[in-house]
Amino acid sequence: MADPSSYRPKPGQIPDSPGVYKFRDQHARVIYVGKAKSLRPRLSSYFQDLANLHPRTRAMVTTAASVEWTVVSTEVGALQLEYAWIKEFDPRFNVKYRDDKSYPSLAVTLNEEFPRVQVMRGPKRKGVRYFGPYGHAWAIRETVDLMLRVFPVRTCSAGVFRRSAQIGRPCLLGYIGKCSAPCVGRVSAEEHRALAEEFCDFMAGRTGAYIRRLETRMREASEEMEYERAARLRDDIEALKRAMEKNAVVLTDATDADLMAVAEDELEAAVQIFHVRGGRVRGQRGWVTDKVEAVDTAGLVAHALQQLYGEESGDAVPKEVLVPVLPEDTTALNQWLTDRRGAAVSLRIPQRGDKKDLMATVVRNAEQALVLHKTKRASDLTTRSRALEEIAEALGLDAAPLRVECFDISHLQGDDVVASMVVFEDGLPRKSEYRRFQIKYFADQDDVRSMHEVISRRFRRYLQEKQKTGEWDLADAGDASGAPADPDEADQVSVEELTPAGAAASGSVADSGRDEDGRPRRFAYPPQLVVVDGGQPQVAAAQRALDDLGIDDIAVCGLAKRLEEFWLPGEDDPVVLPRSSEGLYLLQRVRDEAHRFAIRYQRTKRAASFRAGPLDAVAGLGETRKRALLKHFGSVKRLRAATVHQLCEVPGIGRKTAETVAAALAQAAPAAPAVNTATGEIIEDDAAPTAAASERGDTA
Repeated sequence: MADPSSYRPKPGQIPDSPGVYKFRDQHARVIYVGKAKSLRPRLSSYFQDLANLHPRTRAMVTTAASVEWTVVSTEVGALQLEYAWIKEFDPRFNVKYRDDKSYPSLAVTLNEEFPRVQVMRGPKRKGVRYFGPYGHAWAIRETVDLMLRVFPVRTCSAGVFRRSAQIGRPCLLGYIGKCSAPCVGRVSAEEHRALAEEFCDFMAGRTGAYIRRLETRMREASEEMEYERAARLRDDIEALKRAMEKNAVVLTDATDADLMAVAEDELEAAVQIFHVRGGRVRGQRGWVTDKVEAVDTAGLVAHALQQLYGEESGDAVPKEVLVPVLPEDTTALNQWLTDRRGAAVSLRIPQRGDKKDLMATVVRNAEQALVLHKTKRASDLTTRSRALEEIAEALGLDAAPLRVECFDISHLQGDDVVASMVVFEDGLPRKSEYRRFQIKYFADQDDVRSMHEVISRRFRRYLQEKQKTGEWDLADAGDASGAPADPDEADQVSVEELTPAGAAASGSVADSGRDEDGRPRRFAYPPQLVVVDGGQPQVAAAQRALDDLGIDDIAVCGLAKRLEEFWLPGEDDPVVLPRSSEGLYLLQRVRDEAHRFAIRYQRTKRAASFRAGPLDAVAGLGETRKRALLKHFGSVKRLRAATVHQLCEVPGIGRKTAETVAAALAQAAPAAPAVNTATGEIIEDDAAPTAAASERGDTA
């Protein structure tokens, strides 16, 4: 790891002007390219205290061994040079968008003597007119088939064209009227090119004038009693209208615009672009990228604009480019787009109306693309197998960890501390075995102590289950050592832990201590790997908990968010996997799922808590007895009117507590109502709380 101070430029050496800079590693390979309005402050920001840098920026400057820069005259020049260098050097620390699939486009080869209409993929060629891209090639062929009736442009390959010219007979399309057959001289090269240009005009959105012209010709043919020609024109008009219907009108003002949306998490980002021409969606494309540099949404948008329009011809840049956030260098980007188009381009955020509604649709597509990308990567059996093998190799395990359990702690400034346990088997989540924990409160409670408590409770239950020989011990089934996931939540259904009374009535499956598929219930099945969300302290606490229980056949590791490194018990240095590692991706997904599950439980628990008005001031009166009082009397108004004797009738309320409650209610102002924070309703009227509200107040 290099020391950035070893290659830091001398004071005053960096110019205070626009430019582009390159970081190189010890082998002189370019690892990062950036631009700046002023090189001096931008480059100086990389050489501050490493602790103040973003983890990805810190990784870049410690990998680099030198930095160099090039001064340019304008910000637009810096933008152009940055794009050229990124394309040339492909730096590892720059964001690089990759297509989530290969998108086909409809192409018209105007660079040939007899232009051809075809489906094309890959890089764009000079002299070829492109429309799209489209989501599917069949959608292009279906549209072309409808339009060839009106615009019989050549669609055959060069070999077929030459063969037909040699034998003097056109192909099948020439016989059925879907090709003007320039190969055999039915039309001249000029006439065929005119057809191709009309085809391009129609595809570019200039549809209304052409259809009106056909309608005029149809009426003229009808008036001249040329009914066959009129019928053909009528059919041509219907074919064109059907082709137009395949692109729904989304903007009524016939706008030409590209709409871009970004969906991202800490590691990856998905970009979706809708191409709208003439008010209709003419194409769609998307990219997915790893966030290998410290970049925000505005930076992602700037990179996407560079990639989208960097190699496009001027006619591919629309009048409007609508984005979710404006990049920092909006002025330079706007000027760059204007130069590429040859006319003014508006780069802005849609604020209202149809464009804002369409942007919401693009955002949903971006979110779905990111989810689909992650799902495809996680659902592939070969990929999961490789990920488990990489984890085993990196952590020094004897075999691939087929069952992985991950634990995370969640709290709100030290209050309502909870923990989660998620289970992944063969690289896939097993949500029926997720568990959540309430953490016992201590004055010096922290994440390390909480982690030790959770691991101890989970594996203490494992040892208890392991010792049982057939009869299910219900002594601790009703405690809070491992509350299962809420069965009412669709994405975290769990087998409820039964109280002794419930177990007696549950039947043979519960009595046997096994699920319906014969597997042990609850905590009886051990993992091969325990993952904790955290670094060295959390890992040490988890390992200490296992050692205290005498368990030595379960591996432990921690995954820290700082640099996504792995910590092993007793090791001073972390294990770092490559960012492209499937093993790293799998454990990140496990960690993120545990984090999500813990936060959801913590928020649910916090939302279910009561603010009981004057009862909050009663010392020693906990949440359970507050709820019991409110449930028994129905409202604070009735509770305030109750006598000490009536208060004693509430289960759990003794004489001394009843007198304390009565005194507190007598002193409190009557305007302090009880509120259920889960629903926001005030419990002050004479009606008793509903059963649902009472249940929402209960904690696990």
